[in-house]
Amino acid sequence: MTPGTAAPKRRRRSVRSRSWPAVVAAGAALLTAAFVTPAGGASASDDRSTAVGAGLRGSLIAGYDFEHPDPRNAGRERDMGRSGTTLSLVNGGAAMRVRDYADPRRGHVLQTRQVNPDAAGNDDWKAGVYDPDGAASLHAFNGARQATVMGWFRTTGQNPSPNSGSADPSDRYNAIGLAGVLTGDSNGHDVRALLELIDVDGELRLVALGRRVDGSVSQTFAADGDWRTHLPDGQWVHLAATFDFDTGEMALYRNGRALSGSYVRDDDPWALAGEPEPDLASPTDPRGIKIGGSFPQNTREANPCNCRMDDLLFLDRAATPGQVRAEYRRTSGKPAS
Repeated sequence: MTPGTAAPKRRRRSVRSRSWPAVVAAGAALLTAAFVTPAGGASASDDRSTAVGAGLRGSLIAGYDFEHPDPRNAGRERDMGRSGTTLSLVNGGAAMRVRDYADPRRGHVLQTRQVNPDAAGNDDWKAGVYDPDGAASLHAFNGARQATVMGWFRTTGQNPSPNSGSADPSDRYNAIGLAGVLTGDSNGHDVRALLELIDVDGELRLVALGRRVDGSVSQTFAADGDWRTHLPDGQWVHLAATFDFDTGEMALYRNGRALSGSYVRDDDPWALAGEPEPDLASPTDPRGIKIGGSFPQNTREANPCNCRMDDLLFLDRAATPGQVRAEYRRTSGKPAS
C-alpha cells in the first residue's frame, strides 16, 4: 500500500481506516537547572537559517543540533527553532553532548542510554522539556492541524532495554523512545506526535504514534518489516514521522524515502467523523518534549533508548515527501563542526 494514505476527505466522512563511566557528579550538578523553559527563552537565532532547509524554515518550532550549549549551563541545549525552547539534557548533563567518530559529518550529537538496568530509579540519560501547566513556548502545537518529528538516529547498545521496574530479569520494555511532542495533559509519557519503536501485535515496529485529543486514544502507523532493517545497529539513519490531524493521515520515512506500512486501528481513534471542520489537535499547549525515553521531568524511567541522535526537528506542519527527502540530503552531507 502507499504509506500513510488516507481516504479523500469529505465534509461528512466515515470512520478512517488504520494507521545510552559517566561524569556523574557533574551531571547531577547540572540537574539544578529547571526543566521548564518559558516562552522566549535562549535561542540560537543567529544560526537558525541553517537549522533546516528553506522550504521548512517557517514551520520549525523547535530544533536541536547539539552544537549550541546554553552558555550559562552546558547541560542545556539552545533551540534552533523559532520557539526558543531550551532542552534539558537529563541526568548526564553536558556529558551527553558527545563527538561521534562513527560519522565524521555529524560533529556533536546527543547520547541517551539506560544507566542501571538492575534497579528502578531516575538515572537514565534522556532529554526533554516538561511544564505541568503547558509549555507556552510550544504554543504552535496548540490546536495544530499538522506536525512532523524528524532527525538522525544511531543505536549504541542493547535495545529494547531491560525493564528496571520489573522483578523479572528477562523482562524488557515494550518500546524504545526516540522523540516526540507531549499532549497538553501528559504525565510525561502521553504524546501528541511521536516517533518511536513499539510492540505491535508481539513484534517491535518502527511507528508514528499520534493523539489528536488529549486524554483520548492514539492511532499508530507502523512500518512494514523488522525494525532492525530500518535502524540497523550502529548505523546512522534519518527518520521522519508526519501527522495530519485533520485528514487522519500519518507517514514514516527512512533516509528520505517513504516506508510502506499500515494503521494499527481500523476504527476512528481521532474522532474525525462528522462536524465541525477542520479537525485539529486539542487546544492546549503541550507539556513539553521527550527524547530518548519518557518522563522528561525525571520522576520515573520508561522506554530508554541506547542511542545517539542529531538534527532533531519538530515542525508544525506535515512535511511533504519532497521536503523530507531534501532535508535528508541536506543534513547527510553536513560537515563536522
